Amino acid sequence: MPANKNILDSISTGIIVLNQAVAITSINPAAQDLLHVSEARSLATNAYDLLPRSPEWTATLEQALGGAGTTVRRNITLFLVNGQEIHVDLFTSPLTPGEGGTGLIIEIQAVDRLLRISRDQSMQQAQQSTRAVIRALAHEIKNPLGGVRGAAQLLDRELPDESLSEYTKIIIQEADRLRDLVDRLLGSHTQLTLSPLNIHEVIEHVRNLVSAESNRQIRFTRDYDPSLPEIPGDKTQLIQAVLNISRNALQAAKSPSQCEITLRTRSQRQFTIGTIRHRLVLRIDIIDNGPGIPEELKHSIFIPMVTGRADGTGLGLSIAQSIVNRHGGALEYESQPGQTRFTLFLPMEQQNEQTS
Repeated sequence: MPANKNILDSISTGIIVLNQAVAITSINPAAQDLLHVSEARSLATNAYDLLPRSPEWTATLEQALGGAGTTVRRNITLFLVNGQEIHVDLFTSPLTPGEGGTGLIIEIQAVDRLLRISRDQSMQQAQQSTRAVIRALAHEIKNPLGGVRGAAQLLDRELPDESLSEYTKIIIQEADRLRDLVDRLLGSHTQLTLSPLNIHEVIEHVRNLVSAESNRQIRFTRDYDPSLPEIPGDKTQLIQAVLNISRNALQAAKSPSQCEITLRTRSQRQFTIGTIRHRLVLRIDIIDNGPGIPEELKHSIFIPMVTGRADGTGLGLSIAQSIVNRHGGALEYESQPGQTRFTLFLPMEQQNEQTS
């Protein structure tokens, strides 16, 4: 039995085993994560009571228990106890006495997860192409920009009238401003300095910074998992990533006093980032009550210079994503009016630094 349990625990697909009385005798970690339930509360529970608000779940059980043999139901909707809605493929197979007793084995595969992996891979490829173009363009801009600045300095020395220096100083200042903007477009080339860190120290540091910037008007809700272990990370750069996202929430609000941000940490098992399946990742949710991301920007918010604000540079989210990617993680979002959620996924094990 322990060997069977080890096999079930390592499978990324959700597996639930029922006995002849339709009680749950086994539920693997992938199924627990997917359905947001715990093994302790699920074992011996009647399968119908696991998802009482999901008629398609009930119909699947009745079909399978009615002697239909192996059944397949694709892209059905399940309503979890916490109110969340997920879309899954369900596969059921009867257990024979030779397999440890009569009953039913249910395989649950999240359609949402497969779509997310495909979407993330497409988005990463598009962003890598965009960054390559931007870097090439930035390089072409910096060379003549240095010449313009140097020529302005030489001209300043030769001017017969000091009052004319006002114009050369403007040229130099604007050249410096453009140089700084190009450097930000290119992103940080500083190598990550990885060391064990407590992610809550990072988040609390950001919370204090943003709170001070809003003159203590912003309201924070903290929902931390104190059992999370230290993870390998670059503290300075992770602070920058979380700060950029939190500042975006503050700047999107009508006023600081109307801004509410929820900071949540959890662990998540059997999670895929890119093409790598991780047994355990750290999940950080940054949720705000702002107006949401405009529909026309939803597919390009991580691209540099894309912004919904007239005074924005559109670099904050691009930099945040680059930092998270270099940690071997992923940055995702969901947005609708009244709630925008950015989620950072960071591996809990040591990773080689990623390039972006």
